Amino acid sequence: MNLFSFLFKPSLDNSIYVDIHSHLLPGIDDGVKNLTDSIDIIKRLKDLGYKKLITTPHIKTDFYPNTKEIIAEKLESVKHTLKEQNIDIILEASAEYYLTAEFLTLLEDNELLPFMDHYILFETPCNIRPLFLEETIERIYQKGYIPVLAHPERYKYLHGDIRLYRELKAQGLLFQVNLKSLESKSKYIRETALKLLQSGLVDFTGSDAHNLRDISKIQKVLKNRKYQNIIKKNKLLNNDLFISKK
Repeated sequence: MNLFSFLFKPSLDNSIYVDIHSHLLPGIDDGVKNLTDSIDIIKRLKDLGYKKLITTPHIKTDFYPNTKEIIAEKLESVKHTLKEQNIDIILEASAEYYLTAEFLTLLEDNELLPFMDHYILFETPCNIRPLFLEETIERIYQKGYIPVLAHPERYKYLHGDIRLYRELKAQGLLFQVNLKSLESKSKYIRETALKLLQSGLVDFTGSDAHNLRDISKIQKVLKNRKYQNIIKKNKLLNNDLFISKK
């Protein structure tokens, strides 16, 4: 056992045991680069108390043109290795969609990859509010899905005005805050994540794990009693998703 492994044992008392946002399928986005790293990070997340991971590779046409078929193939490869190594954790895959015209086309053509059959995780540009954001939220609902905004704490066009977040929530948008944002070097990201949690506006937390550095940040958050008490003020839906899809 190496030093890094030793530091993660025993498991932390993590009240959240389902993660809905990560990048653990090797070689298809900016997450893990190879199968070895994928398995290593999954083991670290298991040590942190997670029992189920819904990994969400990027689908961003110009950079990560992933498809349902590519994601399914990579998922089966990782699951096969987990089984070979007797690593007892549920692994499923969805996607993190970048809000573009191409995303709307996939939505209209029913070609999306939701998690738990009806949640759609998506992100937007960090600096510019999409002109069709409200229209997209409505259209996602019309197609029978529930929209989930990934890491709302990162969008500069929302920073500084909690009313903007409340307005989006009123339209039915769910918020997924990254745990690692509470350890972000960015003051704005860190403080916005904390404010969203303190305001009880968060529906899901996510690891958004790309690498071992992210795991280290998440561990710090899970060990911080202040953060844990604040997180518990939100009616998080993570653990409701523990059932495995058949």
